[in-house]
Amino acid sequence: MTRGRKLRSRPDRRAADDRRRLTAHQRGYTRRWAHARRAYLMDPAHVLCAHCLALGDLTPATEVDHIQPHRGDRRLFWDRANWQPLCKSCHSLKTARDDGGFGNRRKDFT
Repeated sequence: MTRGRKLRSRPDRRAADDRRRLTAHQRGYTRRWAHARRAYLMDPAHVLCAHCLALGDLTPATEVDHIQPHRGDRRLFWDRANWQPLCKSCHSLKTARDDGGFGNRRKDFT
């Protein structure tokens, strides 16, 4: 107890955060997104992870990343200039860094 308040455990905080978060569909990840994502990753220019490629590694891209997080901005969500191909590992690390996962401070992109 700290100053009369009970500290919530990490799983409790995470569950509360998940209840406040919009669904994937509400955030724009619809069937239209699935088709656009698939087409983007099938383009020969986007088959390799951009981060791994910069390091000289040839890793297949499996995720389409929003370079600048869209945070609900539909224009930014669909702006292909804001997309980059990443592998699952690189996408997870970047998302945690940008969104404040694993104890990182959330980045402000405004």
